[in-house]
Amino acid sequence: MAHGMRMDTHSGYLDGGGGDWRDAATRYALLPLRVFLGVTFIYAGIDKLTDSQFMSEAGSGSIGDMMRTVRDSSAIPELVDLSLKNPVGFAYAIAFGELAVGIATLIGLFARLAAFGGAMISLSLWLTVSWPSDPYYYGNDLPYLMAWLPLVLAGASVFSIDSMLRSRRRQRAGAY
Repeated sequence: MAHGMRMDTHSGYLDGGGGDWRDAATRYALLPLRVFLGVTFIYAGIDKLTDSQFMSEAGSGSIGDMMRTVRDSSAIPELVDLSLKNPVGFAYAIAFGELAVGIATLIGLFARLAAFGGAMISLSLWLTVSWPSDPYYYGNDLPYLMAWLPLVLAGASVFSIDSMLRSRRRQRAGAY
């Protein structure tokens, strides 16, 4: 047995050569999560912006009625009270926030910051709208919060504006 020597390496066919397939898999591992969260948040933002019932202060399916319904069962009723000062403004803030986070995540622009924004949106929705879910795993905002955390930590390593900018900075630094 040879100590300190890897005998199980393979050619780098997944990444065009250089490293083994594990390196490529590691680099691309968060891409499906990034695409899923980006597309989902874009869809959620557009869905809210195009739903006139949701974008209302009162009435069936409105943001106002939803927030009044969850107020007493939320973890932080003061957060709900804040949203109730201007429910329609809050709805637009959430919708545009989801849209911005989704687009930035999908294209990989300021990926860690976008993921942090997504995590904060998911956290606020979990502490308000999803909080009364029993058992807790019936609420969908907590899994979204957990899904954002790897992207907060790792950012967007491939197929992203961030990686393109990093590559350009490295090239410029090497030219000097």
